[in-house]
Amino acid sequence: MGSNINFLLVGNSRLHWAQYSKNQSKFFHTKKEQNVPKNIDLDKLIWASVGKLPNFLLKRENEIKTKDIQLSNLPDYFGIDRSLACLAAQKIIKNPLKKDLLIADFGTILSITKLNSNGSIIGGQLIPGFLTQLKSMEQNTKNLKVPKKYEVPTKEFLINTEEAILKGVINSLISVIKNSFNPLKDILITCGGDSQFLTKSLETDNENIINAPNLVMEGMIIHYISVKKLA
Repeated sequence: MGSNINFLLVGNSRLHWAQYSKNQSKFFHTKKEQNVPKNIDLDKLIWASVGKLPNFLLKRENEIKTKDIQLSNLPDYFGIDRSLACLAAQKIIKNPLKKDLLIADFGTILSITKLNSNGSIIGGQLIPGFLTQLKSMEQNTKNLKVPKKYEVPTKEFLINTEEAILKGVINSLISVIKNSFNPLKDILITCGGDSQFLTKSLETDNENIINAPNLVMEGMIIHYISVKKLA
């Protein structure tokens, strides 16, 4: 392999990048309208997409698709982001007690995916994500606006409208996860753009909760390396 391998996941709202070199990975994110970062060779860029493609050319032969991912019971129609997250979780999360893995990807959509310790997909849930809920409230009501600051309110019931909106949306997301997560049987892995912010609202002292914000990109790297080894 070359000294530097670059990866791209085209998301619904952002572009997610990874650079891999000598067993070290670097991750960063850009807006879709921004120029291609320096030192990115588009002809060699390994990529996958869950959103509308950007305005620069991506080579189809370098695309990773769900059908390329080797996991048991993985439907071809699963999003490639969910598939890569499952692959990464199964490969890198320490699981000596052979618990099920519950992956919560906090992106445009909150996707919850469960797989067993052998990497077989059990199923999942899809819920409007943090910003998606906030924007929906602004678009579908007269007086509600997306809050300018995303600070988790400490009180449960709020007078201030922006704080009340934040608390309601955060509670809706966290409650879905708590209803699905059994620490006795599961390891919860949170990832995605809003995961570091929202994981704070979970019981972060629980050793069965792991925040891995770049899990999907780690999955791309793991898949690429495994394919190269088999070649």
